[in-house]
Amino acid sequence: MASTTDGLYLGLISGTSADGIDAALVRFIDGRPSLLAGLTHPWDDTLRTRILAVAQDELRLDLDAYGQLDVAVGHAFAEAAQAVIGAADVSARDVRAIGSHGQTIRHRPGGDFPFTLQIGDPSVIAERTGIDTVADFRRADVAAGGQGAPLVPAFHATVLRPERGARAVLNLGGIANVTRLTAAGEVTGFDTGPANGLMDAWCLRHRGESFDRGGLFAASGQVDESLLAELLDDAYFALPPPKSTGREHFHLAWLDAHPRAAELSPEDVQATLLALSAVSVAEAIQRHAADAIDVVACGGGVHNAALMRAIGARLEDRPLRASSAFGIDPDVMEAMAFAWLAYRRLRGEPGNLPAVTGARGPRLLGALYAAP
Repeated sequence: MASTTDGLYLGLISGTSADGIDAALVRFIDGRPSLLAGLTHPWDDTLRTRILAVAQDELRLDLDAYGQLDVAVGHAFAEAAQAVIGAADVSARDVRAIGSHGQTIRHRPGGDFPFTLQIGDPSVIAERTGIDTVADFRRADVAAGGQGAPLVPAFHATVLRPERGARAVLNLGGIANVTRLTAAGEVTGFDTGPANGLMDAWCLRHRGESFDRGGLFAASGQVDESLLAELLDDAYFALPPPKSTGREHFHLAWLDAHPRAAELSPEDVQATLLALSAVSVAEAIQRHAADAIDVVACGGGVHNAALMRAIGARLEDRPLRASSAFGIDPDVMEAMAFAWLAYRRLRGEPGNLPAVTGARGPRLLGALYAAP
């Protein structure tokens, strides 16, 4: 008999690149997810510029500006939800709940008062869609001493657990994270460092384009080994898991603090940033998932052919495949994960994995915002 919490759930997330709002409509039957529809809803250019400035600490917000940005992002998320419902040709009344990650604008899991902050007013989403909305997934884990991230490894274990041995799942968003899965059920994971975020920002600065399509800008340059060594010397890369990071650390001001970058052509810096992502990812897999017999990639970075080649070349004999080879659209993997987290929340089941985040124990994640 199917669970009373089975049915349609909708997941929403805008990642650290803020390159669009990923939306996924997912059906759960006995806990097993299947994708009905997925899409990436574009940001208004002005709103995206404000988000990126805040996330990179370039713009300090007063309380009025913060409140307005929170609500504006909530409206954008509601529009993304309505778009994917329309694409699936279903009624909003048939959707049990929305799981909205929101837009991270600051992530500080260390220090005396650790915190993580996502915006996108869930009350606005619930009001405009007429669907109960679960949001604010990360803070309960941080309150329990965890990193609050990454949260997607638990979903990776649901859909990509290997039949034998170990597997690495690589999410290439603005920040990269690696999940190690085993056939025996072990799950670990952490953020490795930059994936697309720095390259996107550098491309926007020098090309006026929001991302490096196919990695062609990077492919036109040469890696500068001196700058690469300086960047890889950042203390974050040597930290042991659990660990997480974001744009508040790896942003253009961080890059600009290395004088060598100003001496190089823009295309050589872009090539070096691509190498930084590839090397840090490959070294993290070698250090913490050395027994993985294959690597499954998801996230927007799978479309950067130059990045995928650079990573694949450093994985020795491990095949690198996009999650599409396993029937999962790499562009909506994370959105599906937040639909799954909303499903877990309505079932009263924990959403975090302490082995991944370092929290003191399993926690129920997310707060429920009821629709009118």
